[in-house]
Amino acid sequence: METEIIEAIAGGKHLGIMGGTFDPIHYGHLVAAETARTVFGLDNVLFIPTGIPPHKNHCPVTDPNLRYEMVRLSIRDNSYFKVSRLEIERDGPTYTIDTLRTLKGLFPQQELYFITGSDVLEDILAWREPNEIIRLARIIGASRPGYDAGDSLKRIYDLYPEVKGRITELEIPALAISSTDIRIKVKNQRSIRYLLPEEVRLYIKNNHLYEKK
Repeated sequence: METEIIEAIAGGKHLGIMGGTFDPIHYGHLVAAETARTVFGLDNVLFIPTGIPPHKNHCPVTDPNLRYEMVRLSIRDNSYFKVSRLEIERDGPTYTIDTLRTLKGLFPQQELYFITGSDVLEDILAWREPNEIIRLARIIGASRPGYDAGDSLKRIYDLYPEVKGRITELEIPALAISSTDIRIKVKNQRSIRYLLPEEVRLYIKNNHLYEKK
């Protein structure tokens, strides 16, 4: 992991981890990260774009360096937000459990908070070592209004009662925005203005990302 990121994060007590494909990053991601930071008193939120996401190996994903740059552009005005190439530089598919173990090794005194979408909780049992993921990090499930992850939480706690109480739902209205919808809009030459930071919109435009081939 990058030395400058380690130095910037060291010394804190509560570290938020925002993982995802970020293809592209949008205001839903940013509002979720900032809300989690303030609600849970996080010292920093570390954005970690996936390298080769194992759960999306059936569909194309934009080059990780381009996705990293979009994240970097979108967070550079927030001193609490950092971005790392940790998963991008890892060989092969990137698994959340490997990332959490790396971070816990680097920051053993910090409590980790993994920020993800509440809809992802439906799939977390299919992830590699889900109980260990929840043991290593508290899970913040960011949800759009009206979404109920109750059934998913019940299944997780029934299988792994030892992690009960380590998952919290956090309602984020801006999560009505989706990366998939943004890609479709670009492909169909529709406006994506105000769905994501202007720097990211211009980066997509200038690099001809998501355009119909």
